[in-house]
Amino acid sequence: MPLKIIGSGFGRTGTMSTKMALEQLGFGPCHHMVMVMGDPEQPPFWAARVAGAPVDWHEVFAGYNAQVDFPGAAVWPELVDAFPDAKVIHTERPEDDWWASYSKTIGKFWQHYRTLPVPPELVEMFSTMDQLLAKGVFGGADRETCIAAYRRNNALVRDTVPEDRLLVFTPSDGWDPLCSFLDVPVPDGDFPRSNAREEFWALFGGEPEPA
Repeated sequence: MPLKIIGSGFGRTGTMSTKMALEQLGFGPCHHMVMVMGDPEQPPFWAARVAGAPVDWHEVFAGYNAQVDFPGAAVWPELVDAFPDAKVIHTERPEDDWWASYSKTIGKFWQHYRTLPVPPELVEMFSTMDQLLAKGVFGGADRETCIAAYRRNNALVRDTVPEDRLLVFTPSDGWDPLCSFLDVPVPDGDFPRSNAREEFWALFGGEPEPA
């Protein structure tokens, strides 16, 4: 199946909550970094991308209706071309809020992933993601460099994705704008909330203590 939804927003912009919401609305399965971690068929695709080899995005996302978060968000311009009928959901939050979350989770993760209590195959996969994301998308680890990358991505989405194909969204907006954009009924109940700092580090055995 071709992707129906492309997520262009960086991690720590509400991507896990958005994934849960999309799946609740019937657009699952939704690709997300947690899916890459749990699917042994996924890492070779991303290793090939880092190595500069051609990648068939239809093969990478076979079986998925939607994609949010990294690593897909690192290649969203290619996905927009590969899936011309897909809509684009750009999750975004104020840059200071994003940095406060990113620096204590993903940004900190790149400093410690080789020493975390995770299987060797995951360490290898994270090494690929280090090349794709920390060194590729961001090009550095300091606040100024990372926020500059965040700004560039937000601007590129607005400048290149047609307005009728794009929703700029944050989970605090709730169901209405998302459901209107996707032309589906608004479900009962609250919008999903997930992926607090503690939940992020629980995936890796707990947050590393300061040195």
